[in-house]
Amino acid sequence: MRSTRPRFAQVTAPLGNGDANRSCRSVPSALDMVVDVPGSSRKAAAARPLPACAPLSRRALIRRVGALATLGAGALLAPGLVGCAHDGANSGAGSQGQAAHTPGDPYTGSTFAFDTFCQFTVYDDEGAIAELGRLCNRYDKLFDLYDSASDIARVNAAGGAPVEVDPETAAVIQAGVEWSAQSAGRFDVTIGAVSTLWDFDEGVRPADADIAAALPHVSWENVSVNGTTVQLADPAAKLDLGGIAKGYIADKLAEALRERGVESALLSLGGNILAVGSKPNGSAWAVGIRDPNEPGGTKVVNTVTVRSCSVVTSGLYERTFEQDGQRYWHILDPRTGYPVETDVVSDTLISPTSTAGDALSTTLFVAGIEAGCALADEHEGTAALFLDEANAETASTRWDELSAQ
Repeated sequence: MRSTRPRFAQVTAPLGNGDANRSCRSVPSALDMVVDVPGSSRKAAAARPLPACAPLSRRALIRRVGALATLGAGALLAPGLVGCAHDGANSGAGSQGQAAHTPGDPYTGSTFAFDTFCQFTVYDDEGAIAELGRLCNRYDKLFDLYDSASDIARVNAAGGAPVEVDPETAAVIQAGVEWSAQSAGRFDVTIGAVSTLWDFDEGVRPADADIAAALPHVSWENVSVNGTTVQLADPAAKLDLGGIAKGYIADKLAEALRERGVESALLSLGGNILAVGSKPNGSAWAVGIRDPNEPGGTKVVNTVTVRSCSVVTSGLYERTFEQDGQRYWHILDPRTGYPVETDVVSDTLISPTSTAGDALSTTLFVAGIEAGCALADEHEGTAALFLDEANAETASTRWDELSAQ
């Protein structure tokens, strides 16, 4: 574990591919993508002129479905990108007309799913963009906690009865159980019993008595996965895949690209970025980590250069509200049912898979900086960078090695 100097020395020079400077600077054009925490893209989007598919959280979409019925689909960023389409409370992907493509340039696309903007950069396969959008739509419908027709909602509503689910749903739940088991209570795939009481979009804080009543139903040990049959031993338990689903989906999107023969791509699902191989010229992908004090803004606090790995960022700052002088943030401690008490403002994980990065980013957040660095070191090919309230960075042992590939 090492600490670095406070990070807010303003620098405006562009970053090169191998620049590992930790100070805060304007987002350089040399970056291939900027990793932002989930939800920050929604805040940034609020300031940009967007078509009718302006993003809302899944819960907010459900509440406003009557108003949304009048909205149509539109291009999210530009012609040639995958756009967004609303189907009740679901956000899917629809294709737009292709713009002229210059040979040697990547194909790019975007969609809104999983409550965030998803962006794709793919070389040498024009049809891959539409396929990625289709897969995002499929996974969104399977895993959406607030869609009563989804696999997750059906398991939660079954009152402890066994439920047949899609093989992909069974796989991501099993992964969630396995990561929960090794987290020492810091990550739990059944946090839904508590998380559904909170509403960070509308600023709803549940009563202490309600949290206390729900907390005993948070235990991954209540989950049974047998083939494609899922059962909750506790009828009041609830699955919530928010801490692992996007990582799992990113890995599945990368798998689909490799099956198509794609060797070079960069995928962004909000706070989850996954590099498929390197750039066609063999160079690494340059990924900027956005300043947590300016979500959706123009500054990055770090740049990493990566190949064939995942970069996942979590932060306290993207979904918060204040009530009676107290600020509440969306990362909950499964052991208490309340927003986590931690010395971490944001953490970034580099890992071999996005599933691991997603689950670990939450686990390390709850663990805190010192324990989080030790936990990162326990996992092969994994490194963590923490930002604290004093605007300083602390990195795990392998950070320098893995962040400058």
